[in-house]
Amino acid sequence: MSSRTLSNHFLKNFVETIASELGQENLAIVLEKAGLPPDWSDPTLSGATAAEAYAGLQKAMRTYYGRGARGILIRVGSKLWNRLLEDAPLAVRAQSKIILGLPVNARRKSALELLAKLLSDQRGDVTVHTLDLDLLLADKASPGTLGQNEPERICYVTMGLLRECLYWATGQEHDIEETSCRANGEDACEFKITIGG
Repeated sequence: MSSRTLSNHFLKNFVETIASELGQENLAIVLEKAGLPPDWSDPTLSGATAAEAYAGLQKAMRTYYGRGARGILIRVGSKLWNRLLEDAPLAVRAQSKIILGLPVNARRKSALELLAKLLSDQRGDVTVHTLDLDLLLADKASPGTLGQNEPERICYVTMGLLRECLYWATGQEHDIEETSCRANGEDACEFKITIGG
């Protein structure tokens, strides 16, 4: 089983995206409710500690915003895609240029594999699979679910990342469904991307 870790780089981009979406004042409230230090950019906040902060922030947002949190977290995920891509290492940015040069039908899986690379703190944490005409992204680590025990699927940030990643690659909207979630006791958070139809 994959360990639940997250890079400081990913956490920093996530919090900066939340700050731009909510504003600094609301971010401060959410950080306080999550019991997290205001200095989230501390470089020592990585690995399991960063994963705890990532999950704690999302839980605090779900608690603070109630039903509205789903839409906010999906928007944060969508905006996070562009931020991660802009802030990525040169090799990842070069790979993104290659993907955009492929025929549209060939871009989906390559774009999802690029997203998997950006999401993974450790190799193999996030994988992409072909299901007949559809695709499946499986996140075995899913740090956003760390310490979470919820009756519903909660990976809204990943949903937003998937939506924006696929739109970036193809210019098309896709039907994406989280079919299993570690917060529900499953082994992985899995997202089915419907291509056909």
